[in-house]
Amino acid sequence: MSKLDRYLIVLGSNMRHHRFGPPERVLAAALDELDKRGIKVKRSARPIRSAPLGPSLRRYANSAALVRCKLDPAELLAELKSVERAFGRRSGGQRWGSRVLDLDLVLWSGGAWSAPGLTVPHMAFRERRFVLGPAAEIAGDWRDPLSGLTLRQLNRRRIRLESQPIKTSNRSRR
Repeated sequence: MSKLDRYLIVLGSNMRHHRFGPPERVLAAALDELDKRGIKVKRSARPIRSAPLGPSLRRYANSAALVRCKLDPAELLAELKSVERAFGRRSGGQRWGSRVLDLDLVLWSGGAWSAPGLTVPHMAFRERRFVLGPAAEIAGDWRDPLSGLTLRQLNRRRIRLESQPIKTSNRSRR
């Protein structure tokens, strides 16, 4: 029997699904679907609402989940993409546009992974509130293999940076 790897994935939705309803329910249905496919959901964060990146006008429901499975990162990514398609996501759409379901692999218990189309840890996760907030809630002690910081530390650092006032010049105009 091969070992079970642990992963942190993030989920997002900003479109209603014809069967599951509003985005928060889409996320719950996606977690159920992962479980049915042998990707065992161990913990999931409460969904939060966040502003979209890019051109979409609809707010997102976002969450994070700790999962375990026998798949390597590339195999898990392929399965996540299959779940997205099963929920109606189509490839080739506008980048960062509205979507029924988005599943991203963020961290892996094996450390770092790099292959065409996949980099783990996810390259932008350290700056994203909608990733770090839910991730710190369910896996606060998990360390980023590149920085060595825990998800809780990364989230606190992000909060501190966001709350700093914007510096302006004290020079008066003449």
